[in-house]
Amino acid sequence: MSVTARTPAEQALARSYTAGDGSVRFDIADLSVEHRPGGVAVLEYRITVERPGRQDERWAVTLLWDDSSFTDVLVSSAPDSERLEQLVYIVRALLEEWWDTKGHNRQSAKMGRRLP
Repeated sequence: MSVTARTPAEQALARSYTAGDGSVRFDIADLSVEHRPGGVAVLEYRITVERPGRQDERWAVTLLWDDSSFTDVLVSSAPDSERLEQLVYIVRALLEEWWDTKGHNRQSAKMGRRLP
């Protein structure tokens, strides 16, 4: 999907950000969104994880979004701003949870792969 064709939700989800505690920055290089039947979306991220005093790590991370209650927000050209903020907050929390648990949770580990 070209950058110009992104929905407001996809644009917001593709923005880099720093985790709430400031210890990790998620520099998002790319996001692709695949819409599947039943309101399911697959969010595929290419990110660089930056931490002070540590070498940056590049990752590919796939989040399966199966909460169809947010489908309208994902596809809308003018989503409700509060619901968009909620969606961004939840997805970022999922990315942070993946980062924090990938080393000891098999399900989390399967969601991402380290890139060279």
